[in-house]
Amino acid sequence: MNFRATLDFLLMDWLQADRLTQRPRFADHSADTFAAVLDLSERLAQDKFAPYNRLVDTEEPHFDGERVTLPAVTREAVQAHAEAGLRAAGQDAEVGGMQLPYVVEAASRTFFMKASIGIDAYAMLTTANANLLMAHGTPAQRAAFAMPELDGRYTGTMCLSEPQAGSSLGDILTRAVPDGDDAASDPLGPRHRLTGHKMWISGGEHDMAENIVHLVLAKIPGPDGRLPAGVKGISLFIVPRVLVEADGRPSGQRNDVSLAGLNHKLGYRGTVNTLLNFGEGRHPVRGQAGAIGYLVGAPGDGLRCMFHMMNEARIQVGLGATMLGYAGYEAALDYARQRPQGRPAGPAGKDPAVPQQAIIGHPDVRRMLLAQKAYAEGALALGLYCARLVDEKATGEAAVAADAATLLELLTPVAKSWPSEWCQEANSLAIQVHGGYGYTRDFPVEQYWRDNRLNMIHEGTHGIQAQDLLGRKVRAGDGRALRLWTDRVHETAGHARQVASLVPLADALEDAVALTSAATQAAWRQGRHDVAMHNAMGYLRGFGHTVLAWLWLDLAVLAHRQLAGAGGDDRLLRGKLEAARYFFHHELPLVQAWLAPVIGADDQFATLDTDVL
Repeated sequence: MNFRATLDFLLMDWLQADRLTQRPRFADHSADTFAAVLDLSERLAQDKFAPYNRLVDTEEPHFDGERVTLPAVTREAVQAHAEAGLRAAGQDAEVGGMQLPYVVEAASRTFFMKASIGIDAYAMLTTANANLLMAHGTPAQRAAFAMPELDGRYTGTMCLSEPQAGSSLGDILTRAVPDGDDAASDPLGPRHRLTGHKMWISGGEHDMAENIVHLVLAKIPGPDGRLPAGVKGISLFIVPRVLVEADGRPSGQRNDVSLAGLNHKLGYRGTVNTLLNFGEGRHPVRGQAGAIGYLVGAPGDGLRCMFHMMNEARIQVGLGATMLGYAGYEAALDYARQRPQGRPAGPAGKDPAVPQQAIIGHPDVRRMLLAQKAYAEGALALGLYCARLVDEKATGEAAVAADAATLLELLTPVAKSWPSEWCQEANSLAIQVHGGYGYTRDFPVEQYWRDNRLNMIHEGTHGIQAQDLLGRKVRAGDGRALRLWTDRVHETAGHARQVASLVPLADALEDAVALTSAATQAAWRQGRHDVAMHNAMGYLRGFGHTVLAWLWLDLAVLAHRQLAGAGGDDRLLRGKLEAARYFFHHELPLVQAWLAPVIGADDQFATLDTDVL
């Protein structure tokens, strides 16, 4: 089934994105302009990204001690994306943007993620960087740094982790001190000198742009010279690779940012990943060591600003994982339709004169294909649903916007983690469908698996997402988000009960919701965070699968309605019903097993004697 058909079904039929054009911000758009953006994205991804996905994997970035070399096709693809105006797709028309809804922008991005996620990462990070500056930067910072990113002259990074502090940001050691007596009056923002090291920086060094805008988390020392403890002392700085004049023009002078080396990765090889040294004196500025950086927002406000970028990035990571799963599914489906192997079960299958059948005829291959379809299409629905919530939060009426913001906070950990785990499993199944060929580089599925393995790690590991969900999100506002989500689940179940064939699915979903509610209460029975976190991962998996079951039931209701009214593509709609059936019969029952240790307060992980490991 054509990916575009599924995308259109989710975007227009299910999420009804065209209704957003009734709002003032999107009034100049229509279903036709949305379709035109998707047409452009699909064509550009097919022409400039997809043909080179294998090349950027095999010809990974190279550092000769002076400069990083990337395949020329990477620059061409990244530039073509920017020249098409897609970096600024969601920005105001007054600054050259398309003023698209975020859900349409996210749908546009899926084509590039599916075509070559290693190339797309440069545009994704740059857009997120620019969006942060447009939201939190001063007018001068927006003009000097964000606008050149959006028009394709600059690229951007996010610099959080350090060699000794990966996810534990409160332990970062990068410091920022005011740069002279006139530091506070710099037109680009309070000017500081930064020293420190940043690890795992994607896009941190290359020659594809006039400048690279690093957004760097650092701490400003107190009067005693000591760095403030914890996350509350973290500030955010703009640190350009090349210094700029007050009007934003590149000065031609290198900032004191240097490349210490490249990280050689399992996958995602098309994206250069770096260890950067700030302020080591290799490129002194005005005769002094220390990288020049400009404060964004107030001192100590760095994480709040950075989370604007990180939450956006988490949705994008989930969509990226989704599209790798989808690409593997398409490859496996195509292979299964063409590869002859074996004969049908039964007496006829023992006759060597009977021609071999395509492997899609074997029930176990069908199982693996259907699982991939349920994972990839369900994850796509989840990502686009969250993107639609972003639009409701930004442009909806007050009450609608408040509910959207609440629900988005609850679902973001799931939107990042669920596709990262289960579309990785889809990639594993795609390899299995190919058999031995899938384990070779002659077919693309092994690369999809390698590329996807990163997504359970970056932008918050699985464990962090689990702790965020159970430790904060489900309890926020005295459980308001959980109640709001539960109400929506019950609403979907109510619609499903009007269709006889969907009544068992509605019952199963409400049973799963009751289990998640019981697990939430059980986890917090003692009111202690440390106890509640003992089985946070099981909770995340159980909650995530329940969310996906809800979405699949909602899609099944719509598919049944369209089939009954002869209002859609019969093959596509029947496919949605089969995927929903699979998910409820084979996936949703896992929720009970995952949540049982939570409900039973199992403490094995907390009390384990690690000497036995």
